[in-house]
Amino acid sequence: MENHANGTIEPECYTSSVMSREVNMKRIALALLLLRGTCVLSQVIPEKPNPKVRAITAFVRVDRTNFLKQIEDAVVVLRRAESEFKSLGYDVETIRITTQPLAELVSGLSEEQALAFLKDFDDLSAKEKFIPNIGPASLRGSDDPSTMRLLERVLSTLPHLNASAIIADESGIHWNSIRRSAELVKYVAENSPRGQGNFNFAVTAMLKPYSPFYPGSYHNGIGRQFTFGFETANVVRDVFVKDKGNVEAAISDLTTALTVHAKLADSVGNKVAAATGWTYLGLDPTATALGDVSIAGAIEAFTGARFGSSGTLTAARIITTAEKAVPVKQVGYSGLMLPVLEDKLLAQRWAQSTYDVDSLLAYSAVCATGLDTVPLPGDISVQQIERVFADIASLAFKWNKPLAGRILPVKGKKAGDQTDFQDPYLFNTTLRPLP
Repeated sequence: MENHANGTIEPECYTSSVMSREVNMKRIALALLLLRGTCVLSQVIPEKPNPKVRAITAFVRVDRTNFLKQIEDAVVVLRRAESEFKSLGYDVETIRITTQPLAELVSGLSEEQALAFLKDFDDLSAKEKFIPNIGPASLRGSDDPSTMRLLERVLSTLPHLNASAIIADESGIHWNSIRRSAELVKYVAENSPRGQGNFNFAVTAMLKPYSPFYPGSYHNGIGRQFTFGFETANVVRDVFVKDKGNVEAAISDLTTALTVHAKLADSVGNKVAAATGWTYLGLDPTATALGDVSIAGAIEAFTGARFGSSGTLTAARIITTAEKAVPVKQVGYSGLMLPVLEDKLLAQRWAQSTYDVDSLLAYSAVCATGLDTVPLPGDISVQQIERVFADIASLAFKWNKPLAGRILPVKGKKAGDQTDFQDPYLFNTTLRPLP
């Protein structure tokens, strides 16, 4: 302590002051070190990633005399929406264009003229980097079967065009369409490279128009509309890890988590609609997966068991319940996709026989899924394919729920063989017999 009387400092006070300053300096240094560490951690440890935007899909009624201008206009709208999402920190996987149903699209053309036009469309999609969909080749059982025969050739020779056939709607089950679709799948399996043409085809049942997801996407309206679809398996997994085994908490937390992204999609859609004059119709909140972003992994995080074990159906119900509770405009399936060959872990579990076609149909009773990218032996008969599609249509019609079927018989392969698809989005697995 300073002695103002004689201007000197006692030795004890001097020592105490020095020690105090040293302690303070150490505290300051520690605080700076902690602050620096916090800054470094904030840079190293990222926040949970946003789901990817799987699809931004435009619906266009193509006039063949004004074809190029219409597609150009649609691509401008799609790119604008893509830019809006990217500015908000979302990756966009694909932009897509769905036309009116195939028979209307090529009305008045011979089969060869139709193929030439569709090749132009296919080539344009590759140039402009969008995925094209030419809608259902069959909407009703009474439709002209020549359109399905045309589609057989399209899927076997043109690599980018997607299409579908409607096998059930409010009027009932379309048995003729089921048979023609089975014939188409068998033909494409035998006539497209490695049978991969069937990757671009699906049957749909009770599915409303304007879903952004392929191949079942379709419309029969005036066009100039668009919708969105996310890839949300990572969001589901984050919630299921936290709420493992707790059904009520998982439904509540997943609804909240999905709503954040859905409302942002609504804001993007409304902004793009206001700027372009196109109509934003809504979001398909269906949980989707791709590669290592696995819906099977998310479900296993909740059940604590391999996909296909007891509890898988409950997890599927949780996901669908949460999605339907999201308070935005919804289109399409609003369910759960279980793409056997697109989800790395699903492909692995398929090879391990933890689930099968009947399992997937059972899960479809509580969610919108059906059968997606299911690999089957190449010697499967048309009659067997018919029975599979009939089961999908019967389940969908009975419960008035949208389902789809996309199966991939592999020519020259039998049960026990390994698939050899050459596609970066397909994971090869072991073929299993149809139950």
